This record gives sequence, C-alpha cells and structure tokens, in this order.
Amino acid sequence: MKRLPEQLRLLPYLLKWCGLAGIVAALAGSASAFFLMALDAVTARREASPWIIWLLPLAGFAVGWIYLQFGRKVEGGNNLLIDEIHDPKHVVPLRLAPLVLFGTVVSHLFGASVGREGTAVQMGGALADQLTHVFRLRHEDRRILLMAGISAGFASVFGTPLAGAIFGLEVLVIGRMRYDAIFPCMVAAIVADQITLAWGVHHTQYALGAVPAVSAMGVAAVLAAGIVFGVTGMLFARGTHLAASLMKKWVGYAPLRPLLGGLLIAAAVWLLGSQRYIGLGIPAIVEAFQHPVAPWDFAGKFLFTVASLGSGFKGGEVTPLFYIGATLGNALAPLLHQPFALLAAVGFVAVFAGAANTPLACTVMAIELFGPQIGPYAALGCVVAYLFSGHAGIYRSQRLEQLKSAMGEDAPR
Repeated sequence: MKRLPEQLRLLPYLLKWCGLAGIVAALAGSASAFFLMALDAVTARREASPWIIWLLPLAGFAVGWIYLQFGRKVEGGNNLLIDEIHDPKHVVPLRLAPLVLFGTVVSHLFGASVGREGTAVQMGGALADQLTHVFRLRHEDRRILLMAGISAGFASVFGTPLAGAIFGLEVLVIGRMRYDAIFPCMVAAIVADQITLAWGVHHTQYALGAVPAVSAMGVAAVLAAGIVFGVTGMLFARGTHLAASLMKKWVGYAPLRPLLGGLLIAAAVWLLGSQRYIGLGIPAIVEAFQHPVAPWDFAGKFLFTVASLGSGFKGGEVTPLFYIGATLGNALAPLLHQPFALLAAVGFVAVFAGAANTPLACTVMAIELFGPQIGPYAALGCVVAYLFSGHAGIYRSQRLEQLKSAMGEDAPR
C-alpha cells in the first residue's frame, strides 16, 4: 500500500499538538492573569503602607518554613523544569504552582526585590506536566509539553508571544535549539497571551519614540554598550549564585535565610528613605525611557535583587534585569552620545540576554515591545551581551552544547 504524502501524515500531529498546547495555554494564561492581578493589588497595598517593609523578615521566614515543610521537591523551580526536559524522571508536583504563586505574591507584598517570570514559567510548566498523567504521554512528548508550558508562562506574563515561544526553545541549551517543539511552543505562547488578555490584564507600554536610523556612530555605541550589558548580566548571575551559596553555607536552617535577608533589605530601605529598589520597579523602568535617571539606579536594583534572591525570596530574575538594563542604558546614553530611550530599550533586553543566554528571544522581545525599528540595534546589543556574559547564567541547569565563539575554547563544558 502506498504511503500517504508527508503533508497528510502531519495532520494528526498538528491536531494533537493544537489540542495539547491549547490546554496548556488556557491553564498557563489563566494562572498568569490571576498572578498579574494579584501583583498589582499587593504592590498598591505596599506603596500605600510603607511601614509594611518591616514585616518582610517575618514574611520571608514564613515562606521559607512553608517551602521547608511542603516544597522540598519543587525548590529547584525553573531549574527543576529544565532538568526534567533534559532527563525526564518524575512528573513535576502540582504543588509547585500554588507554592511559587504564594511565595512570590508575599515577597512583593512586603517589599522583596524579585521579578515575575520565574513564577509564571514554573506555574506554566507544573500545570502542563499534569497532562502527562491524563494523556499517558511518552517521555519525548512530555519534554515538548514542558517546553510549551515554559513558553506559555513567559509569553503570558510579559505579553510577548513570539519571544515566549523562542524562549522555551532557546533557554535549555547554549548553542542548540530543539525545533521539534517549535509548533507546540508557538501555539502555547500565542494562545496563552490571548487568554491572559481576555481576562482583562493589560501589560505596561513603553514609549520609545523615534528610533534613529542605523548609522556607524549608533552601531559603535550599541556595540560598546553591549559589552557593558553582557558583563553586567554575568555579574548578576554570579552574584545571585554566590549569595545563595554563602547563605546556605552560613545559615543551615532554611527559613532563617530570607528572615536575615529581609532584615538587611528593610534596613537598607530605611537608610535610603526610598522604596525605589524594591518590588518590580516598573515606574523606574518607564522613567528610564523618558528622562535621565540617577546613574546609580542600576547598581541599587542589582544589590537589592541579589540580596532578595540570594537569601531565598521567591520570584523571578527577569523584571529586575529589565530594570538594571534600562537604567544602565540610560546612564550610558550621554557617554555614548545616544538618545536615552534607545539605550534604555537595548539595555532592557540585552542584560537579560546575557544573563539568560537567550539572545534570539530577547531580540524578538524588543521588537514586540518597542516596534520593528529597534530590531537592528536590539539584535546587536543582545548578541554582544550574550558573547560577553560567559558560559554560565541565571539558570544553573542550562547546558552547554557549543561554545559561544572560537575564542571561548577554555570555557567549562
């Protein structure tokens, strides 16, 4: 019997992954919508009651104790998902989703400097993996399902479906992308974004204004800035890992780590007399596109975030990296004779590209957030930052398949 043409044999595959990715998108998009609305509510509460920062140590202890009692198997977070994709063993426990949601919302309510990407990605991955039992999926299909969950979570929390899809493909291995998951990741990311919007969630709009035409001066400036962005991303990744390692070495009882970190953060906020470096910091990011900001803003956010994540508060790294990149770009703009908004936009994505080793996803994110005119500058900034950030990043479970350049021969494999 003559075999059917490949195009016809692909139809069942298409239908299968439309269905599975659609379910993943509905779960992840709805979870992200609830999460984003909760973040808005607790942020407004914290800003209305500045004294609440003094409860951060107690909040940190509570979250640490709950994870110690109920979350030991899911404490790996994003790295747990990446490990399961590389080497599938056990279905990710469903408790990861409510635990990380609770931990992140509490962290934001009381003033930790953490992000939101990690929470959305972990919820998306944990919810997606529950379908493994329902549909009795094979290991290979389970890998793809987890990648779709990561893409859906990332896309829905930032409103960047194409970047979300690419992020799920790119973040796993430096030097290799898994194209066998490209269709499920695309479907999951696009649908999850629409689901989140359907719940009435609105994402922050950044006013970039007119982007200067590509010129030799502009290219040279972005290349120079990209080096700084990449080194900053590398230092951030190393700083958070070092802080976490030292806290584990010095403080044996896990709940005490965020308690001590919370005391340090609360004292720093009191000494500075400002809450500028805690929470998501969206208003400060918006400012970086509009006018000059304090040249030390990026360092303040850097230190507060390293202290928060290193001591065990729950959340993500990405929005703080956006803050660090945008304010650093703002500070570099007059030195490189470029518009504030241009280098703020490039820094916004490039520091993240370096820290996460995801230059393609970050380039596409820039285009989705700021428009196609930023594309050439964003691509240059992200790729240079990626090259200069070393071969380690914020995700410990990320693997190295290929060196970033021929000059990196001595990089660890």
